[in-house]
Amino acid sequence: MRAGDLYHTGIVVEDLDEALTFWTETAGYRWGPTVGGDTPVVTPDGEITVPMRIAYSADEPRLELVQAIPGTLWMPADSGVHHVGYWSDDVDAGVARLLRRGLALEVKAPAPDGSTRWAYCTGDRSPRIELVSRAMQPLLQQLFVPAEG
Repeated sequence: MRAGDLYHTGIVVEDLDEALTFWTETAGYRWGPTVGGDTPVVTPDGEITVPMRIAYSADEPRLELVQAIPGTLWMPADSGVHHVGYWSDDVDAGVARLLRRGLALEVKAPAPDGSTRWAYCTGDRSPRIELVSRAMQPLLQQLFVPAEG
């Protein structure tokens, strides 16, 4: 991880539509499209499918708002910040480095080739750290463009 690879701060919210309006009216954020769907992930307890719903800000510093998913790690954090997301050239190697630093793997999303698309690691001294494969960057950057409306 490098500081320059930080590209978003993730905030899990109870009501995504309400949060989008709040951040627009409060700080002038514009938003890319709201996207989501059933997403298979792997947890320490096994594979599950979660109904993701997210939006990225078109403005920087970039925010990612995530709809809360009861019974999962996607619940609002006491601090407000759920995770910080970094681009990674090798998510699996990055996770291994974080594990050596004392963090724990919380969840990962497998890619068809067996690599990892993205992963969350957690520890006692920071918010979650999300590593996102740089291969996903072109797709995700499409979500940083203001939605037509």
